[in-house]
Amino acid sequence: MTRYIIDCDPGHDDAVAILYAAKHLDVVGLTTVAGNSSLENSTRNALAICTLAGLKLPVVPGLDRALIEPPLDGAYVHGATGIDGAELPAPGYDPLNRHAVDFIIETAKAAPGELSLIAIGPLSNVALALRLEPRLAGWLKSIAIMGGSTTSGNRTPYAEFNIVCDPEAAAIVFDAGVPLSMVGLNVTRQAGIAERHIARLRQGGGRVSSVMADLLAFYLAKMQERYGTPTAAMHDPCAVIPLVRPGLITFQPLPVHIELGEGPLRGMTACDSRPMRRDHDQPGASRAANCDVAVAVDGEACVDAVIDTILGYDRP
Repeated sequence: MTRYIIDCDPGHDDAVAILYAAKHLDVVGLTTVAGNSSLENSTRNALAICTLAGLKLPVVPGLDRALIEPPLDGAYVHGATGIDGAELPAPGYDPLNRHAVDFIIETAKAAPGELSLIAIGPLSNVALALRLEPRLAGWLKSIAIMGGSTTSGNRTPYAEFNIVCDPEAAAIVFDAGVPLSMVGLNVTRQAGIAERHIARLRQGGGRVSSVMADLLAFYLAKMQERYGTPTAAMHDPCAVIPLVRPGLITFQPLPVHIELGEGPLRGMTACDSRPMRRDHDQPGASRAANCDVAVAVDGEACVDAVIDTILGYDRP
């Protein structure tokens, strides 16, 4: 049995990812990090999402800032609370009085080889845990990351939001030797929530479906306003879907380098997809793959899977 901790910064698409994962996987806790909004907002939002869905997952707050960088936020998409657009219930329980980094380390130590992380926010918590406990890399089964891109970014022309929020943390995680999967914007942009999907949720008529419809309608409007796209990319659920429906997203093992220099490339996930012809490589250059990178997706099937799952929360 594989158990999962979701490290997150909810976030509209985080909310969808949490609901999808909780229905299909053995999720043993949520750890929160500053990203789309403040740590306080992320923690409250995680608790509120669980309360809405009748989940009682432990929620454990973590880092309120990046390892080095000043904080960024996603209020331009997710609103002032990090999850604007609907009246979420007040959290029905409190976060654990522990730190996310300790929770990750202790949970992995208790059952080596059985815990996987689903990291759908900045990688600050995960990186600090790997640095504080060097044995953690060997205890973890895998890390599934929503972040990066093989093509263009969103926060900058070359960098995706989760990675550029804390590039040093991303570099630590990608160099740690843990089996990694990366689902980036090149794939997630092809899995978009449209008006017809929101209409399906409204037709469901239940409490969870109605609230999620309102949240996703807000998210879609913000994405259309900012990017001019007809759909709202379901970024974070795409990190979870391969763990449940592995045929929907195709991966390729690649070397991935996190750019840490100053300037426009900072935070870029540089994916080396050249054919492996070592006679053309520079002397001493490493071409070893360190990550399974998502390269193709059945976007419609992915969105249908998450909509079906949300509707399921309102069924007896």
